[in-house]
Amino acid sequence: MIMIRTERKYIEILRILREHQEPMGAKRLSELMVERGFVLSDRAVQYYLSYLDTLGFTEKIGNQGRILTPDGRQETDNALVDDRIGFIISKLERLAYRSTFDPSTSTGDVAYNLSIIPEASFEPAKAAFDEVTQAGCGFFSSYRVIDHDPRVPPGSVGFISICSISMDGVFQRKGIPVKMAFGGRLEIEQGIPKRFRDLIGYRGTTIDPLELFISSGLTSIASFARSKTGIALANVREVPCAAKKQVEETILLMNTCGFVFPVSMGNRVFNLPDNPFRLSIVAFSGLNFIANCVEHGIDIKTEIGAGNIQFSKIVDGN
Repeated sequence: MIMIRTERKYIEILRILREHQEPMGAKRLSELMVERGFVLSDRAVQYYLSYLDTLGFTEKIGNQGRILTPDGRQETDNALVDDRIGFIISKLERLAYRSTFDPSTSTGDVAYNLSIIPEASFEPAKAAFDEVTQAGCGFFSSYRVIDHDPRVPPGSVGFISICSISMDGVFQRKGIPVKMAFGGRLEIEQGIPKRFRDLIGYRGTTIDPLELFISSGLTSIASFARSKTGIALANVREVPCAAKKQVEETILLMNTCGFVFPVSMGNRVFNLPDNPFRLSIVAFSGLNFIANCVEHGIDIKTEIGAGNIQFSKIVDGN
């Protein structure tokens, strides 16, 4: 299994546009992306450019191609700094900021992960995704299958699942300060979460902690799906105690939309350190879908935090 670095393709396109003063079209961008190790069709590049247009980072100049906007130049500068350091949290925070989902109306954009599997593995992969959904250990209660998409290579199928960083975006828009604290392996016995086996802090790490657990084969989600006993992936967020009522109200709204969290919440949760001033919110990760596929020996490639997408396209497929 190979995990693709978060948002890397978008950043690389912005870098190329920054290095060239003249407008550039999808065909030329595709050629230059190949030189940098990204094999993308003209159509796929066009897809990424359209997304960058909506963010205000690129601008179309007639039929000549795209140029960077001032916002695009600033985004590239920020991304270059983040890439030099390599902190995963910087990329996740950008995705949270761009999430516009409103649980009171079930509208807006959520952050998502994009997984690619060979067509021949579609049925077992779908069964693995369904196992996670039925076991209730995914961050969201459904996912979307795509095949007619420029990012999905011929002979492959794509799975879109909602990334849990979407929760941070919702909290932030409601004025609730939220901190992504840890990613870990949560031990569950007979359906009851007991303790964290391992925890890795998000601040200062260059790789998503849960990606590390997946690639190391340290989950047993298939076992949990069968017997309610196993080890699943979960994230820990922290919010001020003063925001407890607003957090609870927001969570209830998100639950009605199909989001599956929290596993637990409080000043003292499992074997986490006590904190009288902050609440810990434990939520299952959307990467449990991917971990279960890996456990079943399915060849899967996942782009963590591939971008933002309308919530309706996940639940309705439109």
